[in-house]
Amino acid sequence: MYSEKLVADLEDKARKLRKNVIVSMGVGFAGHIGGSFSSADMVAALYFHKLRHDPEDKKMTDRDRFLLSKGHVAILQYSALAEAGYFPIEDLVNTKRIDSYLQGHPDVLKTPGIEAGTGSLGQGLSIGLGMAMGLKMDGLDSKVYVLMGDGEQQEGQIWEAAMAATVYNTDNLVGIVDCNKLQATGPICERFDAGDIKNKWESFGWNTIEINGHDMKEILWALDETDKKNGKPTVIIMNTVKGKGLSFAENVVSYHNGMLSKENYDKAMAELS
Repeated sequence: MYSEKLVADLEDKARKLRKNVIVSMGVGFAGHIGGSFSSADMVAALYFHKLRHDPEDKKMTDRDRFLLSKGHVAILQYSALAEAGYFPIEDLVNTKRIDSYLQGHPDVLKTPGIEAGTGSLGQGLSIGLGMAMGLKMDGLDSKVYVLMGDGEQQEGQIWEAAMAATVYNTDNLVGIVDCNKLQATGPICERFDAGDIKNKWESFGWNTIEINGHDMKEILWALDETDKKNGKPTVIIMNTVKGKGLSFAENVVSYHNGMLSKENYDKAMAELS
């Protein structure tokens, strides 16, 4: 269904995004490696295949919108925006530096390609819902994609937006849940077990798709499935590994937001090269 070249090219993009994340962090600065790496494959598929967007016309009216509700992994979105040509890749080394336009959370006023300021967990889906409703009112066929964390599912506002989205038939809204099963303080099942996430979304009336979030063919299939309009929003539940692609960070909760030593920085760059 999908050419081997397309799949290989997107897998290579995901590797580059992971490498850019490491470059953005540098040595001795805290950064959200875990959730960036678990979402990198999906973000690569979105920015370099699925999304309708143009770095030369950043505000084109009929563009698709991507919202990073789990805004603490902004370094991943910056990596994608840089690779897509929104700003120089060389600027990634200034991430989180004072006066940089690449801050710790997405800033719609400072950073090219950002659609909304996010990072207060639980709010992204509400913003995306408003955008999706507005696009429908304007007669545009654009879509809104909102990437959330599985720990973020503990926020009540997520479920208020989920309920409203079905009431207003926003079939141009796509939720994506990164289920890496770890949050800042440990395993989700030991902190605030939300139970069967897929079943919950189905009970709120959403089209629900569950995939391996590191299988590019499954990711592409799921994104194409969201194009099928039946009057309901769609959510993609992607099962992932926190820190995927970095041997010493996979399933290690300390890399939710951790620092790299010079040794680990060099090891990461070697593994991702």
